[in-house]
Amino acid sequence: MTKTSIFVTGATGYIGGSVLTRLLAHPNASSFEITALVRTQEKAKLLEEFGVKTLLGSHSDIDKLEEVASKSNVVFAMANADDLGAAKAILSGFKKRYETTGEIPILLHTSGTGVLSDRADGLYATETVYSDLNISQIESLAPTQPHRDVDLVVVEAGRQGYVRTHIILPSTIYGLATGPLFDKGISNRHSVQVPALIKASWDRSQGGMVGEGKNLWPDVEIHEVADLYMILFDRATSDPTTPNGREGFYFGESGEYLMYDVCKAIAKALVEVGRGKSEEPTTFTQEDLNKYFGGSAYLGSNSRCRAERSRSIGWKPVKTTKDMILSIKPEIDELIRSGRISEKALPGRDQYY
Repeated sequence: MTKTSIFVTGATGYIGGSVLTRLLAHPNASSFEITALVRTQEKAKLLEEFGVKTLLGSHSDIDKLEEVASKSNVVFAMANADDLGAAKAILSGFKKRYETTGEIPILLHTSGTGVLSDRADGLYATETVYSDLNISQIESLAPTQPHRDVDLVVVEAGRQGYVRTHIILPSTIYGLATGPLFDKGISNRHSVQVPALIKASWDRSQGGMVGEGKNLWPDVEIHEVADLYMILFDRATSDPTTPNGREGFYFGESGEYLMYDVCKAIAKALVEVGRGKSEEPTTFTQEDLNKYFGGSAYLGSNSRCRAERSRSIGWKPVKTTKDMILSIKPEIDELIRSGRISEKALPGRDQYY
């Protein structure tokens, strides 16, 4: 039997580890030949214990990315959504494969709903709501929006026809990732946006928010967004008419939250663990924004969407924003347990969109 060659980036991360866990447990896993890009020999050895082939390197190893993509039927790109060079290298490899074999490979590229963000600074909620079925609305986005430059290159490759491109745009992902890859310490079990708020709030001993926290964002639970990748993978590999290219946008959204509510839940949890001063979040000062977020007020932006195309292919998330709020205290408990937040562990500047 000819095996399906799958290349995965971001396997040691939050999304990538969750998706790889599902690939390894897939009913057709015995027909997959999975290769993962990893930075360290230590992680490589651990992954190989799960039957995963490894490629030592990083996104900066353009030649390696191009070469492995040229030998792959499917690529899951789940690392840095803003690395244009890496995206171009993978697409170049796919083009070589197409020109050599006539086969059209498949790309599942990870972007994010940060591409929809505005500059509300936490002062208001926008009425603009995007749908992944409304392509003309998506095409109205400025090329300067976060992730958009890479998305445009991916879409253009799909238009040219040498690869079928599918862009998954997760929203604020929450929850602690679970599974053997996380238990072994291979993959990171934490999200980015909510932990970034937690770390900043912990360090200042008070729950914080940008502006008045009036901005709105969509949310999705980690295991459910990983399910979306699998559903799309199954559809794309079995049906070449699965929307791709210009129409290949798939939002990962199962609810919507008011930023104030999340920040208040963080403030309340910090009081409960003896770290916070008040259950009422206070506005981050410009000094706070500089210290914790590189001066950006991004966490005060709006990003509103509905995952209508994602649901149309059979994705059925059941988690709600209530589940997101309930996940905050366990997230804090685990960050404390793992030493990621403590008197000595000051927060770093994460990429949080």
